[in-house]
Amino acid sequence: MAGAALTAMRRALRAALAFAPALLPAAAQAQAASCRVPPSFELPSRPVPDGPVRRTPVAGYTLALSWSPAFCREQGGARRESLQCSGAMGRFGFVLHGLWPEGRGTDWPQWCPARTMPDRATLRRHLCMTPSPDLLAHEWAKHGACMSASPARYFAEAERAWAGVRLPDMAALAAGPALTAGALRRAFVAANPGLPMRGIRLLLGRGGQLKEVHLCLDRAKAHVACPAGRDGPDDDAALAIAAP
Repeated sequence: MAGAALTAMRRALRAALAFAPALLPAAAQAQAASCRVPPSFELPSRPVPDGPVRRTPVAGYTLALSWSPAFCREQGGARRESLQCSGAMGRFGFVLHGLWPEGRGTDWPQWCPARTMPDRATLRRHLCMTPSPDLLAHEWAKHGACMSASPARYFAEAERAWAGVRLPDMAALAAGPALTAGALRRAFVAANPGLPMRGIRLLLGRGGQLKEVHLCLDRAKAHVACPAGRDGPDDDAALAIAAP
């Protein structure tokens, strides 16, 4: 009996250890495991610039995460966002809006001449990270061409930065009472050692709805505090999170 009990205890311990990682914050790309890329999709048109060409030297980066439930609610079933919002590819929480090069002042590099656009294989490889071919093309043309030699290299850099982020339990936060911007920042800091509170810029919509979380990075893509006055609402600002 003692031997059988010991064996049972060992099995229980192994099961507990196997389950333990599920209790930790999820890596940013964990949801990609349930992402289903369609066999075909429409290639995007070349993006039309929405501002001037700026070749400002790169002083740092912003890693912009978009909260998909809020974005999809705003879209109201728009066909152009069906890959992200219809459920056909899966259900998304945070997705990567983009990796943006930043300048030293108030300007940033943008719309540098791009000789090539991302091909179908490159888009497919990163659709579970950014589930919109149009947005991927836009991010390369507006931001990536100012920091990388090719779309493949730019998206590989973005994917490495994205994969390094661990996400807090957004469902628990969304269900909690009296949520504040500071509470969300603290949840990100707890999940990502070395991330400073002031290294998290929040973009809120109407009624304090969370739209995006921007993480400020230095030139080596390590977490740093955002420039003064550019980190979004104060910590005591009321915050609402669309349920995932």
